[in-house]
Amino acid sequence: MSIRRRTLLATLATLGALSMTPALAQAKTDFKVAWSIYVGWMPWGYASDAGIVKKWADKYGITIEVTQFNDYVESMNQYTAGAYDAVTLTNMDGLSIPAAGGVDTTAVIVGDFSAGNDAVILKDGAALADIKGRDVNLVEFSVSHYLLARALDSVGMSEADVKVVNTADPDMVGAFQTPDVTAMVTWNPMVSEIKALPGATSVFDSSQIPGEIIDLMVANTTVLADNPDFGKALAGIWYETVTLMVSDTPEGAAARAAMGAASGTDQAGFEAQLAATKLFDKPADAVAFTTSPDLGKTMDLVRTFLFDKGLLGSGAASADVIGIELPGGVVLGDEANVKLRFTDTYMKMAADGAL
Repeated sequence: MSIRRRTLLATLATLGALSMTPALAQAKTDFKVAWSIYVGWMPWGYASDAGIVKKWADKYGITIEVTQFNDYVESMNQYTAGAYDAVTLTNMDGLSIPAAGGVDTTAVIVGDFSAGNDAVILKDGAALADIKGRDVNLVEFSVSHYLLARALDSVGMSEADVKVVNTADPDMVGAFQTPDVTAMVTWNPMVSEIKALPGATSVFDSSQIPGEIIDLMVANTTVLADNPDFGKALAGIWYETVTLMVSDTPEGAAARAAMGAASGTDQAGFEAQLAATKLFDKPADAVAFTTSPDLGKTMDLVRTFLFDKGLLGSGAASADVIGIELPGGVVLGDEANVKLRFTDTYMKMAADGAL
């Protein structure tokens, strides 16, 4: 099954065509959340189906409508346009799409990071160095592109040593089976399918850059500030659901089977993807990760990559053009233009049993 996830195909020109009206600053009771299919985001759909979303919304006297998007980019576009109050996305896409589009956005839940779900795969090659001079098929300006850049840097090469061939994610598995395609970067479940093909060897994966490809639930900063109960409900939903999902119980197995089926695989396939994911099912672990100095180092790498690719806005003079606020108030970039924020507030409430 194709999963349209982690892409930057929504260009700045596309963003310019959106209404760009941020969600209205006011206390309110009805909220809309968008999500798309990926192993680390499947809990949101399951929580909606299982009544967990309603349970936590009722606790705070609000309603939360959770909508699945088959197109990841469209979910971010709709959030950026103000049609949704929160959305699932990666740290890189949060900076390049809503933040670069002028929408002040806060990471409420740091849910996981890729620990092998994303990989560089060669045909008839045993080591990463064998990629030199090859065409590399990937979704351009996606986290696959970022992974390639980090991989090449690890062996003293750069993108000048290869040629990137933009390839849509639904075409990955089929493309790898053609004679002309000998190098590919993609994500699960395509990685698992491609690695099973004759001659395929994974030569670099996201476990070698731990903590850099991060999956988030973000919300409009103004909406969150005016409606903190919305953030509390999101945290309650997430931790109840993932605690169930990872439990060694019949109920946990049933949840994993349901999430696998909803994502186009089965329980075993879903569990294999979970094994390549560092899931923060315990809020204290998420708080520790979010408050670590390593997050700032990662976001510096990400913003530099995006600036080099021209994805931080037309006319951006440097990677500092957009401010990124980390827990504790440290800001990378322009303090007068902070548009992406990481907070441990709601995760810490969950850790402290204060939801």
